[in-house]
Amino acid sequence: MERVLKAFNLEGTLERFGDGHINITYNLDNKYIIQKLNTEVFPNPAGLMDNCWAVTNYIREKLEAEGKKTERQTLEFIATVDGKPFYEGEEGTFRVYRFIDQAYTLTNEKTPEILYKAAKAIGRFQQILADFDAEKLFTVIPDFHNTPKRVENLKKSVEKNASGRAALVKDEIEFAYDIAKMAGAITEAIADGSVPLRVSHNDTKLNNVLFDEKTNDSLCLIDLDTVMSGSYLYDFGDAMRFGASTAAEDCTDLDKVSFDLDIFEAFTKGYLECAGNVLTEGEKKLIYTSVILMTYECGIRFLADYIDGDVYFRTHYENHNLDRARNQFKLVKDMLEKREQGEAIVKKYL
Repeated sequence: MERVLKAFNLEGTLERFGDGHINITYNLDNKYIIQKLNTEVFPNPAGLMDNCWAVTNYIREKLEAEGKKTERQTLEFIATVDGKPFYEGEEGTFRVYRFIDQAYTLTNEKTPEILYKAAKAIGRFQQILADFDAEKLFTVIPDFHNTPKRVENLKKSVEKNASGRAALVKDEIEFAYDIAKMAGAITEAIADGSVPLRVSHNDTKLNNVLFDEKTNDSLCLIDLDTVMSGSYLYDFGDAMRFGASTAAEDCTDLDKVSFDLDIFEAFTKGYLECAGNVLTEGEKKLIYTSVILMTYECGIRFLADYIDGDVYFRTHYENHNLDRARNQFKLVKDMLEKREQGEAIVKKYL
């Protein structure tokens, strides 16, 4: 790692940091975070880092122009000594950003108060970037939240039936195909212009929100690897897919799996307080639908991978992906049953 540190003109003691499953992360004396990018998952680090720099610089410049503080409000990436956004050498591909001190993340502490605060970080991110030209961003993962494309992929998996498992999941396949009629709600709205192309974080789980140790308020979003053009609805929906579920996404006791409307209300309130004024009417109409679609999309991805023979998602036992799919489909059913209540909550805070 000596050449890596030298490339950024840094010195100190490195320690492994965090519990990420994709990149390898180090803490340098609580001053800098150094990450080795997984170039198998992200084969174009230049495009990925161009996105990271463009978005964080825009946030910082926008806050400065409004006379607001910028410290700890977004990640601050550090260039190499020769001005490059990342280092690439025999050791691998590395990037550096400043360590944000006196801050913490949460994973499973899902309460209305915490999700309200997390929603404000997501809402602020979107509000600040509302005028950013998302078409300038590199597409890190093509069709990442293209739900109709995910449906087509599932159909191909069923037809190919590489694992021979398709006959075992006829009920799940039937459910997936039945819900597919609503799969294009967001992509069609983007296509007709009623939902604009936006900067999408694409991984708004609770553990990607940074909180302040002193105030316990949310600070900013981290893990910007999947930032690219998309929809604000993707980020709202995925945050609630995870945040408002009453069970882990591989819980096999489906009686414990439901959609928590109290958490949904707290999150919606916090989110709309920050981002409500930049949303179009088209986006507002699809807020609750986005939660259903992101959960459905995740479910069909698990189901397709189960039929393919578990080739994409990491599994820990034979039917892990099937359990995940059934879990997400149970959530979808509950969301559909609670749709009238959920829509009323959105209307209340709009």
